[in-house]
Amino acid sequence: MKNAQLARIVGLAAWSAVTLTASPVQDAVRAYRTAHEQELMSEYREFVRLPCVGADQPNVRRNAEFIVAMMKRRGIAAELLEGRTGATNPAVFGEIKVPGATRTVVFYAHYDGQPVNPKEWAEGLDPWNPVFLTAPVARGGRVVTDWKPGDAINPEWRLNGRASADDKAGVFSILNGYDALVKTGGRPTVNVKFFFEGEEEMGSPNLGELLELHRAKLQSDLWIICDGPRPVSGRKSVVFGVRGDVNMDLTVYGAKRPLHSGNYGNFAPNPALRLVSLIASMKDDKGRVLIKGFYDDYVMFSESERIAIKDAGSTDAFLLQDLGLKEPEVPGRSLLEGFELPTLNINGFTSANTGRTATNVIPAVARATLDLRLVLGIDWRLQTGRVIAHMKEQGWLVLDREPTDADRAQSAKLVKVEVGSGYNAQRTLMNLPLAQAVVAAVQSTTAEPVVRLPTAGGSLPLVIIEEMLGAKVISVPAVNYDNNQHAENENMLIRYLWEGMETFAALMTMP
Repeated sequence: MKNAQLARIVGLAAWSAVTLTASPVQDAVRAYRTAHEQELMSEYREFVRLPCVGADQPNVRRNAEFIVAMMKRRGIAAELLEGRTGATNPAVFGEIKVPGATRTVVFYAHYDGQPVNPKEWAEGLDPWNPVFLTAPVARGGRVVTDWKPGDAINPEWRLNGRASADDKAGVFSILNGYDALVKTGGRPTVNVKFFFEGEEEMGSPNLGELLELHRAKLQSDLWIICDGPRPVSGRKSVVFGVRGDVNMDLTVYGAKRPLHSGNYGNFAPNPALRLVSLIASMKDDKGRVLIKGFYDDYVMFSESERIAIKDAGSTDAFLLQDLGLKEPEVPGRSLLEGFELPTLNINGFTSANTGRTATNVIPAVARATLDLRLVLGIDWRLQTGRVIAHMKEQGWLVLDREPTDADRAQSAKLVKVEVGSGYNAQRTLMNLPLAQAVVAAVQSTTAEPVVRLPTAGGSLPLVIIEEMLGAKVISVPAVNYDNNQHAENENMLIRYLWEGMETFAALMTMP
C-alpha cells in the first residue's frame, strides 16, 4: 500500500508533508544493509529452510545451533540454555556487556514455528523451501522464477516459508541490527542480552523452568519482544501488553464404532451434530460469548490507553474490504477496541471425512479445539472452568478420559475435555520512563507517528517473564500484518525485514 492511500484510511494526510531526517545510527545501519543484502538474505533463506515445528525436537535443535553459529559469526558469545530434561527445547542466549551502561535489556524472539500441512499451501509453494513472491498469494502474488543470487532484491517482494515472519524475522532483525551497528563503528548504550525461545508456538510450557534455572543470566531492567505484526496502516508500533491464551480440546462420542448412515440413521446419534450444537450454545450471532462469567473481572482500558487507540487511526474499513467481509463479528467495536475483551474461537473441527473421501457414515467421535484469548484480570484456569461449567449446565457429562460403559449408560451427552497449559495476559504502563525511551527510539527511525497500543491481539508468555524476573516487558513488532502467520503461505515483506534492523539498532542505542 502507498502512504497516500494509508493516509486516507487512517486520517493522517499530514504524512505526505513529513520527511524523515535519519539518525546517524539509522544511516549507518541502512548503508551496511545495502552493502550486504545478498549475504544477509542468503543466510536468512537458509534459516527459514530449516523445519522448526516445536514437537520436532531434532530439527528444532538444528535451528538453535544455527542461531548459535549466527551469533558467533557476529562476535557474540552464545550458548544453549537447557531445561532439566531432554524434553525441553533449548533457548539460545548471548550477552554483550557495555562499559558504563546503566540499563540491561533482553531482546527476545522465538525461532519455532507452527505446524504445517503442505497440501494447504498454494501450488508450487513448499513451507520449507523459501522463495520470493511478487505479493501475497491471496492478492495474486506469483513466484519470482527469474531471480538468482546476486540479482537485486525488490524490497516489496515477500519471502514465502513457514516462520519467515513468525518469528524468525525477529531473530534476524535483532541480530543483524546489532551486527550492523557495531560493524559501522557504533556500539550499544545498554547492556544487551539475547534470548531466543524454541517453544513459543507450543504455549511456552517450559519457559518458567528455563527462567528459573537461568535466573542469574537473565536479570535485566527490560525485555523487548520482537514478535507480531505492525498495524494494518504499516506504521511502526510499540505494544505494551498481550493477551493470555489457553486451548481446550473437546471430544464428543456417539456409538462405539462408525455406523452406516442408512442402516442407523434416526437411531444412532451423530456426535458431530451434537458437538456443533454444544459450541453454538457458547456464542450468539453477534459474536458475544454466552458462557456465564466469561466477561467478569477483566480490566478495562484506561483513558490514556483509549486515547492511544484513537491516535492509532482506524483501518477497519480497509481491512474489511481486504478480507472480503461485510461487517465485523461484533458490530460497533473496532478491531483495536476488541483487544480489550476475551475471545472464544474454534481452531479446528474434525469428524469423519468430506469431499471425495466422504462416506455414508455416522461417525463415532467428533473433535474440536477451542482457543481462548484472555485479557488482563482474567485467570486462564478460571476461564476454562467457566467453559466446563457451561457444558455441565447444558446437560453434558464432562470427562477427562475415554468414556466407560458405565459413562455411556449414564449419559447420552459425553464430552472429554483436555485443557492445555495456559498463561494470563500482561500489560505494562505506557507512561513509564522506560516505555517512553522505547517509543522515542522507534520514533527516531520513522517520520510517521509511532502507534502505541495498550495490548496486542495475539498472545505471548510475557506475564511469566514479568512475574519471575521482575523486569518490564514491551513489544516492538517488525512484520507485515498480512503475513499469514499460523496459516498456509506465510510470508515476510522484505522491506520490513530491512527496517527491522534499523529499529533494533536504535533500541540498542536508546538513552
